[in-house]
Amino acid sequence: MQLAMSEIDTQIRDLAARRHLPESHLARWLQFDQPARAAILQAAQALKLRTGQLVVVLDLLDEICVRGKTSATALLVEPTLHRCINGSGSAPERARNFLAQLRAIRFPRLRQTVSELEAAIAGMRLPHGIAVLLPGDLASDELTIQLKASDSRQLNLFLDTLMEKRTELERILAMLGGGDEV
Repeated sequence: MQLAMSEIDTQIRDLAARRHLPESHLARWLQFDQPARAAILQAAQALKLRTGQLVVVLDLLDEICVRGKTSATALLVEPTLHRCINGSGSAPERARNFLAQLRAIRFPRLRQTVSELEAAIAGMRLPHGIAVLLPGDLASDELTIQLKASDSRQLNLFLDTLMEKRTELERILAMLGGGDEV
């Protein structure tokens, strides 16, 4: 049985109060049409979204709807998002995936660039023990290289490998900084 809209709005206000959701974001949530408000509430409850996650979801949905000329209701029933909301796995894992999918929809070029950078890193075929890490959401132009060596021989092998891969690492760094078109 579907809840009456006034009951859904009451639940939205209750969840917003429990999560200490900023008034501006509560107002944004309540500006969505009735089916969208209910769908966002269902997602927030199923994914156990924290305050910051809920703020990001509301912002992303608003931006996607404005730019994409689509409704939040239509967006939330898309298969990839629907799987995140109702699929298997832990709520935190599904919430992370849900936010990642929303970001990919909102910022398709970012997702494409991340995929291309990840492919370039994988193409280097680095040994286990060397990890090349991209900044989250490509928020900076800094590349992190992590070494996990258990002895000096292994450390020297990793350092030699990095020197051999220097040109490829420089290209990835240039791609990351926008200095190279992929």
